[in-house]
Amino acid sequence: MNTMPDQPFVSIIIPCYNEEATIRKLLEALRSQTYPLAKLEVVISDGFSTDRTREVIAEFQKEHADISVRVVDNKARTIPSGVNQAIRESRGGIIVRLDAHSMPIPEYVERCVAAHQSGKGDNVGGVWEIHPGADTWIAESISFAAAHPLGVGDAMYRLNAKPGAVDTVPFGSFRRELIDRIGAFDETLLSNEDYEFNTRVRESGGVVWLDPSIRSVYFSRSTLGKLASQYWRYGFWKLKMLKRYPHTLRWRQALPPVFVFFLLALIVLSLGVVYARYLLILQLLIYFLALGLAGLRLAMKTRKGFLVIGLPLAISTMHISWGAGFLWSGIVSMFKNG
Repeated sequence: MNTMPDQPFVSIIIPCYNEEATIRKLLEALRSQTYPLAKLEVVISDGFSTDRTREVIAEFQKEHADISVRVVDNKARTIPSGVNQAIRESRGGIIVRLDAHSMPIPEYVERCVAAHQSGKGDNVGGVWEIHPGADTWIAESISFAAAHPLGVGDAMYRLNAKPGAVDTVPFGSFRRELIDRIGAFDETLLSNEDYEFNTRVRESGGVVWLDPSIRSVYFSRSTLGKLASQYWRYGFWKLKMLKRYPHTLRWRQALPPVFVFFLLALIVLSLGVVYARYLLILQLLIYFLALGLAGLRLAMKTRKGFLVIGLPLAISTMHISWGAGFLWSGIVSMFKNG
């Protein structure tokens, strides 16, 4: 693609911490963009990684001088602070946010810019293609769960999406003026900062636009432990965001905490009430039967037998961790207010 005068300078911003396994893949994908490399820069906001992340980046910089890659220090070591730090250090008229776990298609930046130039939306994003974070059966099961309707509900950016206005998009791209208008990412939210940012976009009269042609690979967590930690964090910080914007609650977000609440209540009651034990068994039977049937159906479709067990394990980990994190956030909040 040739450089044209009307092509804006683009800053790709990436919050990062201990991503030696995927950061090289991301940088290679950015170097393969159809958008002119002379018209873009990559700003990585690193939270003082303790693995080889910075060495991998330095090796890439040494090998490929044709693309501008800079590393800035994220002293607060959180995702929203990293995003804001990278934005402050960047100089592009259009900001494209990416994740160190992602790998955009070659046309990613070009299509983001085209969408902005045609006035599609104030924050424009695309869809994820979920890939496993490791070459194991449980990692592959997690990648299927992260894209399954039982795992993500109606999150269109992970399902079969159509172009149009949506509640939120992963990562997103926007003109620098948007930050001046609605403010930067909220650094008091250690998760759900994207959703909160997009809520402010919509409440300011702006449009969050999903373009399915803007695609990226996203590497899901590789173990159930890492998945549980991720979804606990999502649930914990989701409640804090909902306190500010209660009208943004969606049915799919309410189900996990309700499920976990009744699960815990029945476990406690079953210690002394016989009928509670029957209800607990019934709840678990119905729940895992539904997940088991989903796993069986997907296993037959993909011819991957491990999904009969792997999919229910991954989805239940997501639900229980998210719901427990949400409820714990409420408990912590009550004690603080008390």
